[in-house]
Amino acid sequence: MNKYIFVSGGVCSSLGKGVAASSLGALLEGRGLNVRLVKCDPYINVDAGTMSPYQHGEVYVTDDGAETDLDLGNYARFTRGPLSRANSVTTGQVYDAVIRKEREGRYLGRTVQVIPHITDEIKSRITAVAKEDPDTDVVIVEIGGTVGDIESIPFLEAARQMIHECGKSNAISVHLTLIPEVAGAELKTKPTQHSVKAMQETGIQPDVLICRAPAMLDEATRRKIAQFCNVETDAVFTSYNITTTIYEIPLIFYRQKLDQVVLRKMGVESRHADLKAWHSMMDHFNAQTGTVRIGIVGKYMELHDAYKSVYEALFHAGLANAVKVELVKIDSTPLEESSKAGGILEERTVDGILVPGGFGQRGINGMVNAASWARENKVPYFGICLGMQIMVIEWARKVLGWEDADSTEFNQDTRHPVISLMEEQEPVVNYGATMRLGKSESLAEPGTRILAAYGNRHIFERHRHRYEFSNNHRDKISGSGLKLTAFTPDGALVESVEWPDHPWGLGVQFHPEFKSRPTAAHPLFRDFIAAAKERANRTTK
Repeated sequence: MNKYIFVSGGVCSSLGKGVAASSLGALLEGRGLNVRLVKCDPYINVDAGTMSPYQHGEVYVTDDGAETDLDLGNYARFTRGPLSRANSVTTGQVYDAVIRKEREGRYLGRTVQVIPHITDEIKSRITAVAKEDPDTDVVIVEIGGTVGDIESIPFLEAARQMIHECGKSNAISVHLTLIPEVAGAELKTKPTQHSVKAMQETGIQPDVLICRAPAMLDEATRRKIAQFCNVETDAVFTSYNITTTIYEIPLIFYRQKLDQVVLRKMGVESRHADLKAWHSMMDHFNAQTGTVRIGIVGKYMELHDAYKSVYEALFHAGLANAVKVELVKIDSTPLEESSKAGGILEERTVDGILVPGGFGQRGINGMVNAASWARENKVPYFGICLGMQIMVIEWARKVLGWEDADSTEFNQDTRHPVISLMEEQEPVVNYGATMRLGKSESLAEPGTRILAAYGNRHIFERHRHRYEFSNNHRDKISGSGLKLTAFTPDGALVESVEWPDHPWGLGVQFHPEFKSRPTAAHPLFRDFIAAAKERANRTTK
């Protein structure tokens, strides 16, 4: 029988359930187990695809084109298990499936209720993840929200049923809570006690507690928590504030023997732990010297999670280049005045410019001005999705002299639509899950930076967009000098462009950030940071 671990949270949100679940997954993989992770999101949206980044952070895309919560990005960065649309379960998906079955008459006239029909649907989706991969040993299920939220009740009830049905040795509860610090540096355990009480009221007794705290909990505090929460003392762990990197958390939990306790509770024979990759990653972290400043020019700069995978990929590339990456967040809107853009960017003293993906017209001209500044001043530039389209628009305006060159997303009346809606997108009315989504192949051209980075002509990356480089202007743009460096296998779509006579100016239509790992930086991010590091070394001599 597969083993199930249900990870829940209490007291407040944003305690790090996703990182905790991912870290536990990394430890169990280090013990030789095959682990899959599932995120249960209590929102009624079918998926995260139509949400504003300000609402829920970035949208993480899987190979099969699912638009999911950003926590799946954590799963991908910490663990090796494959991710697909099956790994993301939302209230919207569950109710949509149940209502469709009811309309089809599949409940044989019975009254459709939360219990058992909704909870059965949730359970079937959780168990389907294990069935999808027969080699799965453990499924870690992260339940979004906070215990006590009305939206999370069906998921907690489904977890309670599975723990009862599978037996305590096959399904356990890991609960993450907050230990706040009050005046006088006193740590208070009462919120954790109330959180565990709320879990008990749902019928679930946590087997393991992970306490988010400012510092490591001492033995006396752990005993107190254990006594009041009906948990063994050695099953109380601390997720304390760190000054290094979240990728040290698996090692922090390992030193506290979290994986050993979990294995014992699930009746799994303890195996030798192989965490060499994580120790090596921390060695690279500690060996970093010097700093490169990367200007991220975007439109959702107020919320860090809006570009979560991009920021993490830059950090991974810093590890690969033994250099610290300082993120310089630059809102593109103030850059829209071309007379001021150069001064703002010069003042920020950046060693590289990255323009990430995005939608909508706000701040677009500011991104164009940033790209122009990077091209003219030989500053390394990396454009991702929208960032590549910005390169094309800038080139058409500044090199070809087409002052009104634009994307039809931003200007339907432009005489030079160098970026246009894909033909298959023209009849689309519903915007949920209808973009070009998921893994797709690109072929890199010989003698290009993108081929040098990948070391292979055949590139497989994930897409999320509706607009593409316009083939109507392909010949004139390439004839003017802009390098078109990767295409779809049939040659129909341009997937990458590069600036000529530039130290490193490259844009891609896909999203390479989704495949970067702390133990294996993505080659494009690696080479981008290498170019920025070279520039930083030149300017400081």
